[in-house]
Amino acid sequence: MKRILLSAALSLGACSTLFAQSEPLTVDEKIDAAIGPAAQFISDIIFYELQVAGYGIPLILVWLLAGAAFFTVYLGFINIRGFKHALDIVRGKYNQEGAPGEVSHFQALTAAVSGTVGLGNIAGVAIAISLGGPGATFWMILAGLLGMSSKFVSCTLGVKYRDYHEDGTVSGGPMHYLKKGLKERGMAGAGKFLAAFFAIMCIGGAIGAGNMFQINQATQQFIAVTGGEAGSWFGGGNAWIFGLVMAVLVGLVILGGMKSIARVTEKVVPLMCAVYIVAAIIVLISNFTQIPGAFVAIFEGAFSASAVAGGLVGVMIQGLRRGMFSNEAGIGSASIAHSAVKTNVPVTEGFVASLEPFIDTVVVCTMTALVIVVTGAYEMDAAGDGIALTSTAFATVIDWFPIILAAAVILFAFSTMITWSYYGLKSWTYLFGHNKTADISFKLLFCAFVVLGAPMQLGSVVAFSDAMLFAMSIPNMVGLYLLSPIVKREMQDFLAYARSTSSKTLSKEAVKAEAAKV
Repeated sequence: MKRILLSAALSLGACSTLFAQSEPLTVDEKIDAAIGPAAQFISDIIFYELQVAGYGIPLILVWLLAGAAFFTVYLGFINIRGFKHALDIVRGKYNQEGAPGEVSHFQALTAAVSGTVGLGNIAGVAIAISLGGPGATFWMILAGLLGMSSKFVSCTLGVKYRDYHEDGTVSGGPMHYLKKGLKERGMAGAGKFLAAFFAIMCIGGAIGAGNMFQINQATQQFIAVTGGEAGSWFGGGNAWIFGLVMAVLVGLVILGGMKSIARVTEKVVPLMCAVYIVAAIIVLISNFTQIPGAFVAIFEGAFSASAVAGGLVGVMIQGLRRGMFSNEAGIGSASIAHSAVKTNVPVTEGFVASLEPFIDTVVVCTMTALVIVVTGAYEMDAAGDGIALTSTAFATVIDWFPIILAAAVILFAFSTMITWSYYGLKSWTYLFGHNKTADISFKLLFCAFVVLGAPMQLGSVVAFSDAMLFAMSIPNMVGLYLLSPIVKREMQDFLAYARSTSSKTLSKEAVKAEAAKV
């Protein structure tokens, strides 16, 4: 509590300092000075730490990891044994003609992946390693594997309790399964409160993690490859102009709704992943002899008491925190995108959603970490942190690789922003009604924060982004615990159906009929 009160005092002090500056501030500096202290204050509340044996352990991380571990065991390690079913569904084995929804399983996956495979995998990994050393990578991977089970539960519920609108669109996600699902269990009042709380936090998460963090890192990388602060036209206080350009591009896509977003992400996501992974492979091939040593450093660092960020617990915290930020398992956001899928059997989308943390954290984050470790970039004093550290690592092989990275970063940021605009929009319309006025007002607000996020300092952006994102998990995980028996029953019915038939047709009736025979 003392830490929170001190943060509040510093926030007030910073605001007064803003008006007492003897020299005029740039537009960029004014934006950061106005928003930064408030962001840190909110972060201190959300990441309240419990002191154990001299280490500060954020309770919100314990909350998320305990849930992920519970769902993994409760559902019989569905994150592993359901992997093949997930791939089959994405490939279209169980497509259902005429099923309600807006997008295919593949489009829903790419839309949701675009919201997770983003700068958390590039800048987030770099931040974790710079603070916790190579060992943080191990804990990020563990967070991804356990997170597959949380995504399975959340996205199954998102489809099961979604709303259908007269214009053919659908709305789903934690707001809806908290309200409807808990009402079915006799907790209508609690369900309404938790749903509203989640919606408010999701709007903040969309603006912070899904918007300002993305545009901030994209702006830094773009300025770096176009001459730096002194040489780039967007440097020297003009970063907000780059944000304005990106805001216009984002606005052109999100005005078309989920179908427009899905059409873009199904093309952009595979492209950006391919570009980034190919570049990473080239770096790894160039440092092939260092790869075994990198894995040793990762595993030894994961359990070393002398690791960078305060020993073993410090490394765990850095790795798990960035891992959870990256894959968003337990947060509930991805279920909003998956709820738009065309299906009559909700659990099929749970299987598809479980692929996200694997792609996002186990594959892409590991690639990033290996690049940073094998090149030794994290040991360079001038490497910086965030996107600058990753860029330095790539540049050790070919000096123009930062340009390739900049292109990938901008694609990552763009796709993440358009997906998170949808998450925020659905939360906004849940609170203010599904109408044109609410729709347009949020999209304008979202685009405005693209401009504001571009010039902010990384510390302020990360503090606000993490706080809003992790706050969403508080109501969401309550709902997942209480409604997990429903998911388990539907999972068992589907698995019984899949074992007993080779048919590619699927319906609710077929699943129930086949499960009843078992």
